[in-house]
Amino acid sequence: MHINRFFITALCLGSSLAIPQAKAEQSNALKVCAAENEMPYSNKAGEGFENKLAELVGSALGRKVEYVGWSDPRYYIRDTLDKGLCDVAIGVDKGDPSVLTTQPYYRSGYVFISRETDNLDLENWDSEVLRKAKRIAVVPGTPPEVMLRAIGRYNDMFNYSQELVGFKSRRNQYVKYEPSKLVSEISSGHAEIAALWGPSAARYIKASTEPLVMTMIPDDNVRADGQKVGFHYSTSMGVRKNDPTLLAQLNKVIEDNRDEITELLEEEGIPLVPEPDAP
Repeated sequence: MHINRFFITALCLGSSLAIPQAKAEQSNALKVCAAENEMPYSNKAGEGFENKLAELVGSALGRKVEYVGWSDPRYYIRDTLDKGLCDVAIGVDKGDPSVLTTQPYYRSGYVFISRETDNLDLENWDSEVLRKAKRIAVVPGTPPEVMLRAIGRYNDMFNYSQELVGFKSRRNQYVKYEPSKLVSEISSGHAEIAALWGPSAARYIKASTEPLVMTMIPDDNVRADGQKVGFHYSTSMGVRKNDPTLLAQLNKVIEDNRDEITELLEEEGIPLVPEPDAP
C-alpha cells in the first residue's frame, strides 16, 4: 500500500541565488494532515498506504515528513489544513472545492466482493444474485447504498446495515464502518456480497485466508429516478487555497514519480482504472 521505493528527486536550480532559498525550503518539515486511525489509509504507527505515499512525497521534495493527526474526517480540513497546522492533505477528491487539488495520482472505483468458492455471477447491479443474496454489506451514504434502493433491496438490508456498527446512533457523532470488518463478513460467510470502495478494502481482501474475488463495478449506474450514480473517482492531494507554490511542487512530484506511486498502490492491491479523457 514499499519502503524501498522511496527516493529523492533531484531538483535543478536555475541560479546560485536560488540555492539558499531552496535549502531553507527543504529544511522545513512537510506537515501532512493524517488520520490517527483510519486504516488502510493512515494511522499513528504510519502503517497506511497514504503514510507511505506521504513519505515518498517528502523524500522527493527533500523535506522531512511530520504528521498532524485528526480523528474525525468530517471536519479535518477545517480544523487542520485551513488553520495552518499542516500543509497537505493526502487523499482528497479531485476538484474538492475546499482546497486546491493536484492532478490525480490514481483513479479507482467501488467493487463487489465475494468468496471465490461461491463463483457468483457478479457483473453489475442488474446481476440476479444481488436480488437473491440474504446479506449485502455496504456503507451507508455511499453509491452502493443508493443502488440498493434502486434494485429494491434497501429496506430488507436495513437491519443488517445497522448490525454492522452495533446499532449505534448517528446523531451528532461520527459512526465508523471498519473496512476490515466488512471484508471479514464475506470471508466468514456471514454475508454473500459486499460493495465497497476498492482502496479501502484491497488490503483486507489480499490478506484474507479465504480466497475472495474483487469485481470492479462499472461506472454506468443510474438510481431509481434515472440520475447517474458515479462509481469511479479520482484521488488527488490538497493544499490551502493560498498555497499555489506547494501545489505546483506536488504536481511535479506526482508527474516525476508516477511509476513509483502506481507501484505502491498496486502492491497494496488497489484496483486502478484509467483517467477519463479530458473534455
